Amino acid sequence: MSTPSDTPAPPLRLMLVDDHEIVREGLRTLLEQEEDLEVVGEAEDGESAVRMAAERHPDVVLMDVMMPGMGGIEATRRLLALPAPPRVLMLTSLADEAAIREAVGAGAMGYLMKDVSRIELVRAVRDAARDRPTLHPEAQRILMKRPEKSPLDDLTPRERSVLDLVAEGKSNRQIANRLGLTEGTVKGYVSILLDKLGVQDRTQAALLAVSLKRTPPKG
Repeated sequence: MSTPSDTPAPPLRLMLVDDHEIVREGLRTLLEQEEDLEVVGEAEDGESAVRMAAERHPDVVLMDVMMPGMGGIEATRRLLALPAPPRVLMLTSLADEAAIREAVGAGAMGYLMKDVSRIELVRAVRDAARDRPTLHPEAQRILMKRPEKSPLDDLTPRERSVLDLVAEGKSNRQIANRLGLTEGTVKGYVSILLDKLGVQDRTQAALLAVSLKRTPPKG
């Protein structure tokens, strides 16, 4: 007799959005080699992607940036406004500073280039489903371009600890358990972090933390 722990988790539901059919076919072939990944839809532009996602409820969307009609960044904004929003990973050949910053600002969980390896892509998809962001090194370099004073300089050691765990995709409850705090206290720390870092939500804070991860702790 099987127990709940013996029952495998359902595969992650993926959607591929790119205006080139050959790219979508290649991605499908690569991703469906993994037993825990399932491609449930493909779209060639942002408008079709939003409509399809509302019907098929993917867990993760791989999104190109430049497409005819509605582009990937605006599509990301609309996807994240759905009642059950997916995580969005940008997958593009565009290493443009404005596009990277706009994608992060729109709420993308990561920004990958199309030279990514299969292993790196699969890891990024799984991480996105766990609310863990992934940035291509070029995207990290661009996001690290900042004034001499780092946004992290104003954080206390405790705030840095909370930010590190946010970047790992931990919930407030998990952070509270890890640090020996109450969930309400962690919620307060997260609000302070968003304000100090000048970002709107946890995803943006996590992406900023990833981009600054080589910065040594203060003190």
